[in-house]
Amino acid sequence: VLVDRFYLGIGGTLTFKNAKKTVEVVKEIPLDRIVIETDCPYLTPEPFRGKRNEPIYVEHVAQKIAEIKEISVEEVTKATTENAKKLYKIG
Repeated sequence: VLVDRFYLGIGGTLTFKNAKKTVEVVKEIPLDRIVIETDCPYLTPEPFRGKRNEPIYVEHVAQKIAEIKEISVEEVTKATTENAKKLYKIG
């Protein structure tokens, strides 16, 4: 499976009302293959849509992932942080 070799970056568009396909993808992707991205300065998540995107807004993406996967936000942030560290060879 392709996702076994790659990480998928999930950004603010996941929070959009019309993001049905992205929601379905997130349901299927294992948490250990997801990283969260800002798409800065564009594609700001709800409730800030239309404004300049900022890195602090990734918390809204993490909350949406947690909702979709029915897990805690803490679990999402811990896993996606570890994924980013592995991907970028940090620490």
